[in-house]
Amino acid sequence: MNKLLAVLCSLLLVGNTCADTIKDLVRIEGTQENTLFGLGLVFGLNGTGDSGDELATVRPLAQVLINSGNAVATLEELENSKSVALVMVKCTVPSGGAVTGDMLDVKVSTIGSAKSLAGGELFLAPLRYEVRGPIEQDVPMAMASGTITLTNTDVPTNAKVARGAKMIKDLMLRPTGSSFNLVVNQHFAGHSSTSAIANRINQEWFGTPDLFGPVVASVVNDRLVRIDIPSDQRTNPSAFIAEILGYQINQRELGLPAKIIVNRDSGIILVTADVRIGPVAITHKNLSITTILPEPIATPEQPRVRQQEWAGLATDQRQSEMARFEDLLAAMERLDVSVEDQIEILQSLHKTGRLQAQLIIE
Repeated sequence: MNKLLAVLCSLLLVGNTCADTIKDLVRIEGTQENTLFGLGLVFGLNGTGDSGDELATVRPLAQVLINSGNAVATLEELENSKSVALVMVKCTVPSGGAVTGDMLDVKVSTIGSAKSLAGGELFLAPLRYEVRGPIEQDVPMAMASGTITLTNTDVPTNAKVARGAKMIKDLMLRPTGSSFNLVVNQHFAGHSSTSAIANRINQEWFGTPDLFGPVVASVVNDRLVRIDIPSDQRTNPSAFIAEILGYQINQRELGLPAKIIVNRDSGIILVTADVRIGPVAITHKNLSITTILPEPIATPEQPRVRQQEWAGLATDQRQSEMARFEDLLAAMERLDVSVEDQIEILQSLHKTGRLQAQLIIE
């Protein structure tokens, strides 16, 4: 199933039947994605590496040879080598963290004059935490190595190593102490959102709709909800955290304006409210999407004809009877419309004012 439609199933609000969990809308402060980085050498290049007069490459190459028991007398001995390239190595640790032994994908980019990394092999490169903070920056967190794969043959100076970084230390940032903050995802930010999330947590935890009773969740601002861990849960807070993050919340309660956010790279779409489509007929390449006022009733004299090149959306001027956004995506899915074409259709709908939501293309 298309990624757009797959994510829609879990994020789109339709009527009162669809709800998210708290964890779909927030992250625990400090558990964001983190980047590990380092410098490395790529060997085995077919004359496309750095020139031998680049000391930034020659010096670490000479050190590798020394560590391998094959010291060079002078750096000039390496000046004709074009089979090695100095590269920047990065990997992203997901928001859930990583533990020793986990394997992560690595991105590799040239620094010097190398023309291509095709056919190369990344030599052992220590990766460190990107900024000073809870992790000591000078301590390697992972080691990267492996066979280079070009991600785009038109840009052979950028590449990747699939599962090329092996964690040698845990990078698990978890809340400690008696309290922590929930950070509301930026697309759901707003005082109405944080208030709704805090109210839902308090109601579910205490089993009462009394908004004036004791609380474990309180609003800090339009992005933060403070969670005070009950004293009887502090010896093992994991179960408490899992429970509150698993509470369901209807997006209507957030009081947000309708937004459709599309990530062009990943093909993921996120919808913040019940989105409707005004009367419109769109033809795009091999696709024709038509709203029908009202939907025709088939008769023996005028039967419905099934056509693969069009999809009908029943709608009316009244808000309650306008076509649903999910109907549009379902129609495009049936007709196997590509992600790029879907984005073009959404942009056209938005320009004509028929898409009853703010459209954000990332």
